[in-house]
Amino acid sequence: MTLLNYWHFIVFGVVFLIFIGGVVTALKQTNKKLVLPMIFSVALVSVLLGGFSVVAVDKYTKKAKIYKLKNKRLLSTEQIVYSGIVKNEGDFPIGKVKMEIKLVNKGHATGNVKGGNFYKASGFFDFFENGLGMSKSKPQSVTHEFVIAKRLKPGEARAFRVHFRYPPYFRSTADFIKLSTH
Repeated sequence: MTLLNYWHFIVFGVVFLIFIGGVVTALKQTNKKLVLPMIFSVALVSVLLGGFSVVAVDKYTKKAKIYKLKNKRLLSTEQIVYSGIVKNEGDFPIGKVKMEIKLVNKGHATGNVKGGNFYKASGFFDFFENGLGMSKSKPQSVTHEFVIAKRLKPGEARAFRVHFRYPPYFRSTADFIKLSTH
């Protein structure tokens, strides 16, 4: 659910005025065959403007930032845990804060992509599976998305903790964190 602020209503008012102006212009049209297509076109443009404006207003009015981000790998359960504090840096409430974590295996993160950097099967049965054309591909990057906060008021901060399965064949990973607000 997106929380609306007064900027949203101002933009909706402008889009509504554009819609009304288009409908009035269409009704004044002398060729009556063009009235319905013109109203449809104005309605379509108004809906698209409204949708894009919500995204634009959200981008510039809802700002969240992560502080004290830490990650810890739990070897016993083959998981990685990210924890930290998310804070609403803007002047308006935020409905949801989503965090996307992308882990990239060695070689891809540094731009040094050589044949030796990719996962190589090791083990007796893996050797025969690859020889018979039954190889299993191992992804070299994984992406996970989490909702780390809901209903953040301006200036409010909350602690979060997320975890997911860490691929056991990853070595020297790079992580990329991206926040989005709704």
